[in-house]
Amino acid sequence: MKTPILREMSLISVEALNQYLSNLFQGGVEILHTRVLGAGMGREDALKGYGYGLPLRIDFRLGGESRSLVLNTIKPGGFGHERMADRAAILLWQSESYNRLPRHVKSIDVGAFTKGGSIKTLGDCAEFFLLTELVEGRDYYLDLDRIRDTGRLLDLDLERCRALALYLSAIHSLKKHDAGLYERRIRELVGHNECIMGIIDSYPSDAEYITLEGLAEIEKLCVDWRFRLKRMADRLSQVHGDFHPWNIIFREGLDFTVLDRSRGEWGEPADDVATMATNYLFYALQHKGRLEGIFKTLWDTFLETYLASTKDSNLFKVIQPFFCWRCLVIASPVWYPNLTLNVRKRLLNFARNVLETSVFDPSRVSELLED
Repeated sequence: MKTPILREMSLISVEALNQYLSNLFQGGVEILHTRVLGAGMGREDALKGYGYGLPLRIDFRLGGESRSLVLNTIKPGGFGHERMADRAAILLWQSESYNRLPRHVKSIDVGAFTKGGSIKTLGDCAEFFLLTELVEGRDYYLDLDRIRDTGRLLDLDLERCRALALYLSAIHSLKKHDAGLYERRIRELVGHNECIMGIIDSYPSDAEYITLEGLAEIEKLCVDWRFRLKRMADRLSQVHGDFHPWNIIFREGLDFTVLDRSRGEWGEPADDVATMATNYLFYALQHKGRLEGIFKTLWDTFLETYLASTKDSNLFKVIQPFFCWRCLVIASPVWYPNLTLNVRKRLLNFARNVLETSVFDPSRVSELLED
């Protein structure tokens, strides 16, 4: 009879465990008994009611020799363990590193429980990959390139802008109640390697467009924002996580597909809104050196459409550090090496100045672009 191993995810049986070990050691295995260690020490036949996160001792016989191993899992929860991918990353690292440290307990294999109740080995993996479908179409940034280069805004451009805002409104309408996860996402906004601190560390120390002291000031202000935002867990929503023009492919009319969802399926909706809006600002700076004209029309249309659909009265009280992050990314010479000095400086001015606005006012962007 199958008994639960992973809560709400999988069932595992003695037979499946026996098959896994036989395949791993390329020989017939006979499981003698299992026992939960730690809090469950002494419980025999521990596959029944085995708790996720508890080590499981397995005593078995292989080729006439008695052996014992420990099966380890990680309990879901805080401290960066919320997602299955988080826990997989830890176990993969442990499997790779345990055997390189003298006197450390040895790793035998790293594996996974399947939804069907079997166990598969990952021990011979060197790298992982993701296989996706192919999507035809044109990247949305090509629309923005055309608008910048021709100075013309088509009716379809406005319709697509509205469609993107309404798409975000739709996905953001799905909420989740998990205060710890929201707090984590806000913490990651500031401290993650791909977010504010990681991007700041990619800047050269001798940049002519911002000093190290200026970057340090931005970082300190973002820490203050973390403490303002992390208690607003009721805002936790389904998000894309990297909603910019290079991750959107349009076909005819308003038919589009999004690519490369990043950093978790739940987060702060202001992240997605700021990401797209910042790119309208970015193209405006390339076009006119300030937010005016056709790209201001797109900026206004996008924000007004989103707000009219969501009625999010707190958006402009939380969006500031997300604007900062996206400006830091675009102004970075690592990601955008060929920007003019004026564009780079104005983005960084906005990144710094927006953090000092308690309620963001979209009509005051011009002031925030100045030193």
